[in-house]
Amino acid sequence: MSATGIVTRREAIVIGSAAAAVAALSTGPAFAQAAGDVPLAQLLAPQALPDLWQGKEDAPVTIIEYASMTCPHCAHFHAETYPALKSKYIDTGKVRFVLREFPFDPLAVAGFMVARCLGDKRDAMVELLFAQQKNWAYSDKPLQGLASLTKQAGMSQQSFEACLQDKTMYDNVNAVTEAGKKFGVDATPTFFINGKKVSGDMSPDELAKNIDPLIKS
Repeated sequence: MSATGIVTRREAIVIGSAAAAVAALSTGPAFAQAAGDVPLAQLLAPQALPDLWQGKEDAPVTIIEYASMTCPHCAHFHAETYPALKSKYIDTGKVRFVLREFPFDPLAVAGFMVARCLGDKRDAMVELLFAQQKNWAYSDKPLQGLASLTKQAGMSQQSFEACLQDKTMYDNVNAVTEAGKKFGVDATPTFFINGKKVSGDMSPDELAKNIDPLIKS
């Protein structure tokens, strides 16, 4: 879901290189089965940014999610369905899961950049940004809200601004996005479950319908 227009001109200057917008795309339906499955080996090819996997490497099911930090559907999935995914499938060794960057706007790029700059705290930061999405992404001063949340993870204002001016990081986030487009990603969230493309926010029951047959087989 595009959040175009929530970054002011002054804030765009602070973002620096991230101020060049990733092309805005429309989100898909709440839940839809989509054509365009991709071989898992192709999906697992090295990315411009290293995948930060959760779960066992040899889990029978591999899930790759493409998400945008300013996408309400993504935030809803991570609030309502991800906890069940983690407790029932990731923590029990049944699923290996990774979230990849697919930002729709400069602010989403900035969110992903600072999450990556936090190193091994990246996934925790992503979850915090989704949980607090309404309080920073849709506020009058989104960058100020973003900076406040990163401070909770130990990032100083100086490090925050330096991260957002890191052109290499900016280019790498965009490179992951471009690779996703080649896999047919055009909405968020988009999931690949053992290579099977599923577009849109999933409820816990819808998630189970896609995962359980793969585990039983």
